[in-house]
Amino acid sequence: MTVIDLRSDTVTQPTTGMLQAMAQAPLGDDVYGEDPSVNALQARLCEELGFPAALFVPTGTMSNLLGLMAHCERGDEYIVGQQAHTYKYEAGGAAVLGSIQPQPLEFLADGSLDLGHVLTAIKPDDFHFARTRLLALENTMQGKVLPLSYLAAARKLTQEKGLALHLDGARLYNAVVKLGVEAREITQYFDSVSVCLSKGLGAPVGSVLCGSQELIDKARRLRKMVGGGMRQAGMLAAAGMYALDNHVQRLADDHANAAFLAQGLADLGYQVEPVQTNMVYVQIDNRSESLKTFCAERGIRLSAAPRLRMVTHLDVSRDQINQVIAAFAEFART
Repeated sequence: MTVIDLRSDTVTQPTTGMLQAMAQAPLGDDVYGEDPSVNALQARLCEELGFPAALFVPTGTMSNLLGLMAHCERGDEYIVGQQAHTYKYEAGGAAVLGSIQPQPLEFLADGSLDLGHVLTAIKPDDFHFARTRLLALENTMQGKVLPLSYLAAARKLTQEKGLALHLDGARLYNAVVKLGVEAREITQYFDSVSVCLSKGLGAPVGSVLCGSQELIDKARRLRKMVGGGMRQAGMLAAAGMYALDNHVQRLADDHANAAFLAQGLADLGYQVEPVQTNMVYVQIDNRSESLKTFCAERGIRLSAAPRLRMVTHLDVSRDQINQVIAAFAEFART
């Protein structure tokens, strides 16, 4: 039985072409800055995103952590969404390792933070308070794309208040494809951007932090501190380069499959949230564990949650989406 895994787009397997690129990558010692494949990937993303410097790291969690720690000192504060990855799903690293206080705010339905609420959350210049240094946004946020006009407004606010602006761009290229723009049209508003290569882009591992030369120099030291310095990392960088060359525009297929899945479930009577990119959210309520077990018996892997998230990716075809819809139809009759 071929498994259809909709838990996340992190489950993708390297394609044959990607594996060949990895095997053929020229290598060096990246801690010495001598791996040509890593250097090429970093230069590529500097050019595409419009930054002077970049740093290749093993994971998106590390990339975000280094960005937050490079912007903030011990005892500083960053403003972030309650459901944001940097706050909720990265083991509290900013607080534990960076001694950075998070100030979480609730997201709006469109995945943005209310900038009025951001403004009121900024602490006064008073020794009673942590110093607010940074606003962290995420794009996409639960599959939703932040509009360019919103990013411009966030940039204006942070500049007026002397804050830095960081983007967790775990699915940046899904936003790029959805908006039909060049990546730098999104990243131009940020002081730093973390780009993940191991989600919809399909690389097995790796993220890149982009920013000023000063920020990346600091992040490089921090990378060594937290154990992220790799040696012949060019094999991994080559996978990322292949992904950027071959897997960006095909994200539109994932978006189309997600929309098809959402419509199919809605036609069956399920309550489905509007879809923008590659994530489908459907209300299952107290039957989520039963649904997970039911689908697993049919070769479909799901998470169990009342608000169930399903994520399309390069290893899920339209025919398989039809199989998923059929399984949900069968489950509805039980």
